[in-house]
Amino acid sequence: MPIRYIKACNYLIILLILSSCAAKKPAQPAFNADVYLNGIIVRIDTLTWVDSSRNRVIPLAIYNQISSTNIKYDLHQNIHKKLVILNPGYGGTRNDYGYIANNLAGKGYLVVTIQHDLPTDDTLPRTGDVYKQRKPFWDTGVKNVLFVTAKLKKEFPGLDYNNIILIGHSNGGDIAMLIANEYPKFAKIVITLDNRRVPLPRSASPRVFSIRSGDQPADPGVLPSGQEQKKYKVRIVKINTKHNDMGGMGTDAEKKEINTMINDYLDGQ
Repeated sequence: MPIRYIKACNYLIILLILSSCAAKKPAQPAFNADVYLNGIIVRIDTLTWVDSSRNRVIPLAIYNQISSTNIKYDLHQNIHKKLVILNPGYGGTRNDYGYIANNLAGKGYLVVTIQHDLPTDDTLPRTGDVYKQRKPFWDTGVKNVLFVTAKLKKEFPGLDYNNIILIGHSNGGDIAMLIANEYPKFAKIVITLDNRRVPLPRSASPRVFSIRSGDQPADPGVLPSGQEQKKYKVRIVKINTKHNDMGGMGTDAEKKEINTMINDYLDGQ
């Protein structure tokens, strides 16, 4: 038998053995990191859940202040911890917006970042009737949020689901605002970073705070008038940070400014 043939057979056998071992190896949790913030440990745990009713994969990351190495243990121990659901801008992943998630987790919130956009999704429309064409994308995001929240309630029933905080940037802010309009009792507080398409609700519930960028205006009718802001206690603040930089590409000073605004607003509620 030719030596070259023998070597090829041996190589194939080795590959089959390695493949068999890999198939039998138990799945490991997708662990990201522990972040240390002024003596506080924030654990970032990445997960992928599947909504079988829609055959939809939902990548997410959980940010949780911990005192041990068992995330479920700590979640159950913090039975009164408030839930923050963070919605990235278009194309954002579960690993983005860490500057906001780490900040809030360090203050004692349980933060879940949901990745709404998948590589297999259609491209977000940018021309024509943008609201009408993007509505199905926002509807998908709303369903993602509702599914994740329902699953969290089953796995961690002790968390505070009566005071949910929704945060979203850009397209993720539009998803948050659509929830605020269609499910006004879902969240107690909704904070957006420069959502531009879905109108802020004209109602006293939920409480709404919107941080506006210095370079991209909202569509007509999205922001309430001064009179409406006063009537419904909606807070709107404009800063110099550019729209895209709000996603985490801004300077440390810009990110600190946004976090300080979020912290001050939540502390005042």
